[in-house]
Amino acid sequence: MIAASQKLSAWVRQMRFDDLPDDVVTATMLRVIDVVGLSIAGSQRPFGMSVRSATAGLHPGTEARIWGGAARSSVSGAAFANGALSQALEYDDTHNESIVHMSSPAVAAALALGDRLRCGGRDAILAIAIGNEISCRVGSLAPGQFHKRGFHPSGLFAPFGVSWLAGKMLALEEDAMIRAAGITGSFAAGLIQCWVDGTQSKFLHPGWAAQSGIAAATLAEAGVTGPAEVLEGRFGLYASHLQDEAVTPDWRRLTDALGEEWESRNASFKPFPAAHVIHPYVSALLRLRERHGLSAERIRAIRCDVAPYIVGIVCEPQGEKLHPLTDSHGRVSLQYTLAEALVRGRLGKDAYQPEYLRDEAILSLARRVEYRVDGSLPGPEQFKGVISVELTDGTVLEEIEEHNRGSSENPMTTDEIVAKFNENVAGTLTAAQARRLVDAALALDRCEDVSRFTELTVTDHE
Repeated sequence: MIAASQKLSAWVRQMRFDDLPDDVVTATMLRVIDVVGLSIAGSQRPFGMSVRSATAGLHPGTEARIWGGAARSSVSGAAFANGALSQALEYDDTHNESIVHMSSPAVAAALALGDRLRCGGRDAILAIAIGNEISCRVGSLAPGQFHKRGFHPSGLFAPFGVSWLAGKMLALEEDAMIRAAGITGSFAAGLIQCWVDGTQSKFLHPGWAAQSGIAAATLAEAGVTGPAEVLEGRFGLYASHLQDEAVTPDWRRLTDALGEEWESRNASFKPFPAAHVIHPYVSALLRLRERHGLSAERIRAIRCDVAPYIVGIVCEPQGEKLHPLTDSHGRVSLQYTLAEALVRGRLGKDAYQPEYLRDEAILSLARRVEYRVDGSLPGPEQFKGVISVELTDGTVLEEIEEHNRGSSENPMTTDEIVAKFNENVAGTLTAAQARRLVDAALALDRCEDVSRFTELTVTDHE
């Protein structure tokens, strides 16, 4: 039997930019501008300032840029910092079925390597598209099984995508790519115990994934070996992490129709900085708010029908969800998030501020958000929200979001993604700088030197 890593490596080796479908190229350029904007926004948060400070000590160097300032670092350091910063607001895109944030580590890794290699934009786009596709596929073999065991898909699956991304950019031979994937298995990680107390370690996972994939490819290039059956082997990723004979990964999802069916097309941009499974409920509630002029005082209860798999992610334990301790706590709470969205009328870059987390009007409404499990709702392949609002006069208003905003079935427009970027970089980049960066990202396929693109992220602020 041919190992999965061998099949994936053979595909990566033969892929060329001209093999990418036009829509995948366009989506990848939009993902670049989205991730860069998120990283710049994250750099202004206390978490981001801590990451930048730590990176300066851990990764001295000048090969690559940390976006949103004048700082530089080693390739590994820039990939780590930019990847971690882009998750700070829980605002980065998600592959629906696997719930892996694939673009944050892929874009961070590709642009850091691009800074050093001075490669063209087409090379970076191809590498990101490859990395995203593999991250999504690796995560789709047993959807939902890792979250409920306390693992963050981005920490487990994205390192593999970045490993092949880096292998492509470094022009590794097939055998070296296989070794790199095997090494990556020892780096893949991602516990989400931080959801219990609202701490920040989950935000580091895209950064670790970006750094790990680059490290694995570099080690393999130098001759370090790793197991060929790192995914499907006796002690491979799935056997070691699932440890449940009742769960059988669908191995066909990993390599069938590679280059013909693009799993990354099933990834969603985020219009809200919250756990992605909450998004359809936020959209539905905000439509009801606008349509009926709703205020918290008029609401007796907000009731959400939810799919079973999201209960342990955003609904329970209720004590944590009803009174989140930190912004990261709040971003994974269905109850709190809906309450803040309704009270404030929006959920953007400035959401989950400390004063909002203590606002009794929001907390009181959060206590009136109820959920009930509906086994007929789809699994993670489709984020669907069913919501009803009972008013104090007994009126019941109902709304359904069939597909989350930002998905392929309900896409965000280019203008909406650019508007999100502009909001995220406001206060760090000038309006003129933001326009130049957007224009350059949307023309990245014509860029001759990726470092010229990352130069546009430089400001005088530190």
